[in-house]
Amino acid sequence: MPAPSSRSDQNFTFQLPRSSLKIAGIAFGIGVLLFLAVWLNARRQNEFYRADPAQPQAETADLAPLPAPLPAGAGASDMPDARPESVEEAPQVVETAPAPPPQPIAETAPAPTIDPAVPAPVAATPTDRPVPLPGQSPPPTYPPAALRRGDSGSVVVRVEVGIDGTALDAKVVQRSGSRDLDRAALDAVRNWRFQPALSNGQPMQAGLEIPFDFKPAQ
Repeated sequence: MPAPSSRSDQNFTFQLPRSSLKIAGIAFGIGVLLFLAVWLNARRQNEFYRADPAQPQAETADLAPLPAPLPAGAGASDMPDARPESVEEAPQVVETAPAPPPQPIAETAPAPTIDPAVPAPVAATPTDRPVPLPGQSPPPTYPPAALRRGDSGSVVVRVEVGIDGTALDAKVVQRSGSRDLDRAALDAVRNWRFQPALSNGQPMQAGLEIPFDFKPAQ
């Protein structure tokens, strides 16, 4: 009885059908065609993005030759003198403040007059009555209230002058009808300085009546 043969001695043969070989060949050909199509497409795109060759530069226009230099001398050069151009300064706008409108001129009323009915003070001379000293006997001030009311009148003030020339006592002996005018005349005389009266060359006390006429401005 023959011994059984081992598995290694057995030969297995696998045979593909012809139709399968055809299919594999067709698939291989299709793959090659697809590869070529993709490769050609990629090449075209690379050529599209490739920079164009540099264009040849335009021929440089022929330059006209410079004129020959002229001999040195006045007016030899055709070029204008190289002088700095004068720069015109732009006019500056100076803002000036507008002139103030003219103020209306206030009409000044004429000053009231106060006429003391006594001789004008003169240089001191021997006399038997007191005399007001120049520069030290100013007229009274017209009271503003009396001036607004239009008060006017004459006032007579009697003053007693001492041996030193000062007013010892003063009083109104004739009233004007306005208390303000009477007080103004009295206050003025009390501050006056006098040359005292003289008797045998000696100063003495004496009295003097001084009238004042108050007149408001017309």
